Order: sequence, then C-alpha cells, then structure tokens
Amino acid sequence: MKMKKAIAFLITTLLISSMGVGCSQQTASSGTSDNQTSTTTQTNTESAKTPKETTKEKKEVVIWDYFETDAQKAMMQTLIDGFNSSQDAFTASHVYVPFADYEKQLTLGIASGELPDIVILDGCGMASFISLGLFADITDEASDIKWDEYIQGPLESTMMDGKHYGIPFATNCTALFYNKDMFDEAGLSYPDENTTWDEFKGMAKTLTKNGVFGFGNAGTNTDEGTFQCLQWLYTAGGSYTDIESGVDAYKLMQEMISDGSWTKECVNWTQSDVNNNFMAGNLAMQQNGPWQIPGIEANAPDLNYGVTVLPKKDASSGQATSILGGENMGVVNKDDVGGAVAFLEYYDQTNVMVEAMKQYGSFPPKTEAAKDGYWTNDPVQAAFITQLETSIPRGPSAVWPSYSSAIQKGFQEVLTLSKTPEQAAKDTQAAVDAVK
Repeated sequence: MKMKKAIAFLITTLLISSMGVGCSQQTASSGTSDNQTSTTTQTNTESAKTPKETTKEKKEVVIWDYFETDAQKAMMQTLIDGFNSSQDAFTASHVYVPFADYEKQLTLGIASGELPDIVILDGCGMASFISLGLFADITDEASDIKWDEYIQGPLESTMMDGKHYGIPFATNCTALFYNKDMFDEAGLSYPDENTTWDEFKGMAKTLTKNGVFGFGNAGTNTDEGTFQCLQWLYTAGGSYTDIESGVDAYKLMQEMISDGSWTKECVNWTQSDVNNNFMAGNLAMQQNGPWQIPGIEANAPDLNYGVTVLPKKDASSGQATSILGGENMGVVNKDDVGGAVAFLEYYDQTNVMVEAMKQYGSFPPKTEAAKDGYWTNDPVQAAFITQLETSIPRGPSAVWPSYSSAIQKGFQEVLTLSKTPEQAAKDTQAAVDAVK
C-alpha cells in the first residue's frame, strides 16, 4: 500500500510541477502579441468583496490546447473573447500544452484529478480517452447542440456506443493535387470526380518522365502514413479491421511502384516532403491536405495546379473515401460540466464556427457552415469540401495506435515490394486480428 501511495504521489507531483511550468509561461506571456490567456490565483483583494459581489463571480472554464502558430492562437483568443462577452455566467481561458507532452499530461491528469474543463485533441485519439474515463457523456446536458447538422465522420469520432462526449472542432482530409501545366503538356484531361483507378494509373504512367514521378504520397512508417494510405484500402472495399477485402489497393500500389509512376520514396516521406516535391516539380500529382495551400501560395505562387477528389476504384463505384484529420473538443468528466457545455453550445453556432475556421485555416465540421462562400467559391477549397462528404475517421478505437502500427507495417511491405499483395494482406490481417 505504501508503494502505491508513493507512486500516486509521484504522478501527482509530476503533473503539478509540469503544469506549473506551463501556467507560468502562460502568465508571463499575458498581454503579449500571441494573446494567450491563462488562469491565475485569486489575490487578497478578494477578501474585501461583499457577499453580494462574491455570488456574482463567474465560474471558470479552462481549455487545454496545443496550438502553436500565430493564426491558431489568435483564433482561440477571438473565440474565447466572444464566448466571454456572450453571457455573464462563465469566463473561459486556455492553457497551451506542447503537443509532444499532450497525451502524457492528460494521462497524468486522470490520475491526479488536475484537469481542465475542455480538452481540444486530435480526433483519432478521443476514443482511447473516452475509454479511460476522461470525458463525460453530455448527450442529455448538451440538448441544444444540433447534432444532426454535423458531418457524419467528424461527429462519429466524438462518440462511443451512441453517446456524445464532445463535438468536432475542425476537420480536414486529403485529396488529389495535380499540376495543370504537366497535364496540358502531355495532352491529358485533368482528373475529376469520375476518374477511376485505371485512368489514374494511366495518367501517372504517362506523366512519369524526365525525373518527374506521376504520383506521390506520405507512406512513412507512422500514423501520418496510415492517415494517407488507409483511404486506398477503404476505397478497395476493406477497412481497418478487414484488410483482406482491400487487397486490390495493395495490387494497385505495387503495379505503380513497379513501373515507377508511384514514387518508391514515399515510404520515407512526410506530408511536408510530398508537398515540397510537388512544388519543386518532381511530382505531377500528390495526395495531400488543405494545410499545404498557404505554403504553395507563399513558396510557389506561380504553380498552376488544381485539386479534385481522390480516384474511385471503378466506374460503378461511388466516390472514393478519404481519412479525416482535425481536432475535437471533449468535455472533461467533472461534477459540474455546465460551463464546458455552454462553451460547446457557443461554438455550435454556425456564424461562430465559420469565423473561427477562417482564422484557423481548416474546415468547419458542420454541413451548413461548410457551405459558406469562403470555401465554396474557391474551386480548390470546394474540392476538399466535396471530399469531406465521404471521409471517415481513423477508427474510432480505444486502441487505435496498435491498429495503426499494424496497418502501416503492411503498407511499408507493399510499397517496398518486400511481400506480394496477397501475403501482405494475410499477414496484416493477422496482426490486426491480434490487436486487443
């Protein structure tokens, strides 16, 4: 028993110490250009308040996030300021926690009880923390949230067993970028929503010449690689638990790797590497996300490119799927979740969500909000909105990292030609089946 108490004390001490550093940094930055806000302790002047004034004190709503860019920080502060001025019961603030430490801090927080009221986190990680008891079931408490207005995929990543534990915050996916000048020079029609795998394969092979590869994506042996490769498995008819039904995706990859039209370098590339090669003219087509658009505009402003949905398997198939990225807002499991729910209900307003996502550089997860002209009037942005309609989350599963590791190992074996598609599918299926 003494040992257990000692361990519990150590975990608690570690959390309080680490969060103390975070809070100190936030407090020190108060009033600076990044407009970060943090909670502070009450001063002794509180004792001078009258009982009437004390009863009017607003309840705090603390939010954790890992946002680092100036645009992200500005978006959060604008969102918080809007919430604080919209009502007189709560006052919200946010605390920055480095992404590398995020899951560790949440896990320690579960042990110590030192947690915020709302957590903003990667959508694929939410299921595991729901299972750990971090998030509260708000199905009944958040009755004013318009659940049916959310895009299905993002909404499902916030749920478990039909219950709601938060709402999607931002959403995105990958789609197909293509170099228009290269297509024009080759006399090829641009890819579109009707492009099949056979047509895509033919385009890539024709465009592979003079040091240029027809296509590339991020196949690195991490969840980033799973994020980019998994959609091919789903489009082939498989899923993250049914690998063998998607074996045709493995066959397509090996055919294109073998003829050089799908670059073999993809097994080492991150999504940034892929985009850098697309901007440099080394790729005629790339699979990537809308977060690359600002980089293209800044570093390759003259690049003549388009974006469309990913190719479908055949003419009789529906639109190809893509895999969802983005963040969710989860309500931490506490005795009083009123303030957290109020913040989610504020963000649930279409106009609030639209303005936040314009600043953030992602897409709103509500169908109506995504119809705003800011996105639909831009053909590049509009292509991603179309792709989102058939995008799905990674999982959701409480043990997603284990699934992701098994799945990506299979893709690495296929993309390096170290196993036949059939053998890779069989072995990956066994690895997936072994995940508990």
